[in-house]
Amino acid sequence: MAAFKKLVRFLTNGRAYYGELLETKNDKYVVQRFDGCPFEKLVPTDEFYTVDTLLQPIESTPLIICIGLNYRAHAKEANLVPPTYPPVFTKPADALAGPFEGIPIHPDAQSFLDYEGELTVIIGKDALNVSEESALDYVLGYTAGNDVSARNFQVPEASGGQYCYAKSFDKFGPIGHTIVSAEQIPDPQALCLRTRVNGVVKQETSTGDMIFGVQKIISHLSRGTTLRKGTVIMTGTPSGVGCFRKEPLQDGDIVEVEIEGVATVRNQMKYL
Repeated sequence: MAAFKKLVRFLTNGRAYYGELLETKNDKYVVQRFDGCPFEKLVPTDEFYTVDTLLQPIESTPLIICIGLNYRAHAKEANLVPPTYPPVFTKPADALAGPFEGIPIHPDAQSFLDYEGELTVIIGKDALNVSEESALDYVLGYTAGNDVSARNFQVPEASGGQYCYAKSFDKFGPIGHTIVSAEQIPDPQALCLRTRVNGVVKQETSTGDMIFGVQKIISHLSRGTTLRKGTVIMTGTPSGVGCFRKEPLQDGDIVEVEIEGVATVRNQMKYL
């Protein structure tokens, strides 16, 4: 059994700690501090804190792996045929960001900035050649994520059909605010995802609309390739992204991605 239900990272006395989120009230968080690391061992302490800010819920990641075109309604809005296997691209480790951080936007990424709200999976232990039946045994937990995208670098004439560069700028992968343990989510395909821009809902769906579920994704990604503990998997975005609405993000826009009952990221886009 996992040592946590809702894992967070927080700052106190100049140091970052892992903790259990016990309560949220008036934009403050009541947490119980853990000793240790979620990928090795967490030990609850008798120290409790009320904090104003939560950090990204894992200190670092070896890699962020992203799945493209993974919702039926999104494939329909893009006028694309669902693929045989999950389309895979990556973000580097430095794309990881916290749930409430401002996201710096390089001038060359500002011509069409976009959001992609996603259910995000954190791998808890090294996984290699994992079956679909055992795939969830390798999940530390679930959180919310935003696959921030510079669409001008994603169009075929700029990218050659390769998505990585458009999505790999520093802090283009905010996750959080909590990681809910896998034991608390018996069915990751029965969750509600919402994305809001400046408070207006732009994406709303059940994860049941995913073409490739979490089990199939993990099994596919681990085929002959070791998924290291701490790997972040963004499982794809539903319909309603800005590029099909013809609504690019602007300087100062606030994007909020919520996995209902699980986690929320809320990040302001900050043009440099």
